[in-house]
Amino acid sequence: MNLAVTKKQHLFISSKAFETLFGGAAGGGKSYGQLVDAFLYALKYNKSKQIIFRRTFPDLEKSLIRTSLELYPRDVANYNSSKHVWTFNNGSIIDFGYIDSEKDVYQYQSAEYDVIRFDELTHFTEYMYTYMISRCRGANTYPKMIKSSTNPGGVGHSWVKARFIDIGEPNVVHECRLNEETQKTGTRIFIPSLVTDNKFMLSYDPEYIERLDNLPEKERKALKYGDWDIYDGMFFPEFKRRIHVIEPFEIPKSWDRYITMDYGLDMFAVLFITVDTKGKAYVYNEIHKSNLIVSEARQILKSIMRNYNYKRIYAPPDLWNRNRDTGKSTAEMFQESDISLTKASNNRIAGWLNVKEWLKVRKVKNEQTGEIYEDSDLKIFNNCLNLIKFLPSLQHDEKNPNDVATEPHEPTHITDALRYFCTSRISPSKEIVNKEYTFNFKIEKPTYYVDYGEEIEII
Repeated sequence: MNLAVTKKQHLFISSKAFETLFGGAAGGGKSYGQLVDAFLYALKYNKSKQIIFRRTFPDLEKSLIRTSLELYPRDVANYNSSKHVWTFNNGSIIDFGYIDSEKDVYQYQSAEYDVIRFDELTHFTEYMYTYMISRCRGANTYPKMIKSSTNPGGVGHSWVKARFIDIGEPNVVHECRLNEETQKTGTRIFIPSLVTDNKFMLSYDPEYIERLDNLPEKERKALKYGDWDIYDGMFFPEFKRRIHVIEPFEIPKSWDRYITMDYGLDMFAVLFITVDTKGKAYVYNEIHKSNLIVSEARQILKSIMRNYNYKRIYAPPDLWNRNRDTGKSTAEMFQESDISLTKASNNRIAGWLNVKEWLKVRKVKNEQTGEIYEDSDLKIFNNCLNLIKFLPSLQHDEKNPNDVATEPHEPTHITDALRYFCTSRISPSKEIVNKEYTFNFKIEKPTYYVDYGEEIEII
């Protein structure tokens, strides 16, 4: 039996990199490529084990499972609908699984798979993905791989872009570190595919490109061209790395300095910010550490504060709640080390609006040359890696598009710290302390487009 595949699908199927990402645009044949690759692997390696993930089982039922039932011949494999598994005559299996929340990964804690596959990878968080890497194992000599497919956009857009797109030239295997905690490296490749690469799609549905052309600009660039720099759902489209991220410089002693923090046992996130004489703010340092009790957190903060004077140290209102056991609040415990905190407003909607105002890119004329250039009231030193990483990754909350989504939770700590500063200084020249502000504004709820499995000719 011969399966008809495109050139890009063949590259995906032939990839021997440990991590492979396929796609980038709608209609590129991603789902079909995954199913054909899984089928061929199952036939080649007896008693091999694979799993294909989507966020939910309904997503699987409407796409991959439905397409696999049309594609896989019953003389070599049988599908068990109650267990969501294909079992091949040679003992190989292909499971269909879901990871809807980060805690769902633990249901695979003792699992072993030769190949782990993610369909629509940007719908998953980085923790979901990196945790499952540890499940790619087995007592055999079969090649172990993580193979994924996706469009731009979604909750995981930023980390997927950083992991696969930003590492270098596409269609080239790169040697990369597996994660931040280990020095172990692995091979990684991104194989882009557009609808124009899928002759089967164009043959069956020649008007599909025309429908993509009728989409709004953001959706068209993401889904037709696989543009990873523009996607729907991004809460801060104002953030431009080329404008907001700068090289560090020596801060004049006359500039005011501020600290803004978010504390919890899960994360101690702190930003050090200076404001120049014209009111422009510069984030020049950060702390981003987890599992610190209050005494440890304040000790680290104290060591970095050194001999500088800080005009304010902003913190969220919950740090003034008293502990039932000690009767002391976290703010009081910081005060014991002469770290006096200022209560910031926790109005999330107004706070995020203020962050947008600080990030807003505007046209400025050079006073000496008259040249027009783009600038913003907030700059970030390039050593503040966590803020730079997490700020553009924030997504709209599905239930309240005026707010930031709290899942995944990791990006919210250091960005909340920035919000406290921006809320307390609602403009470059005005500082507000402990006062609530309410703004009525509307951000359209983002629209998500899901690419479904195509009908494919089998020769």
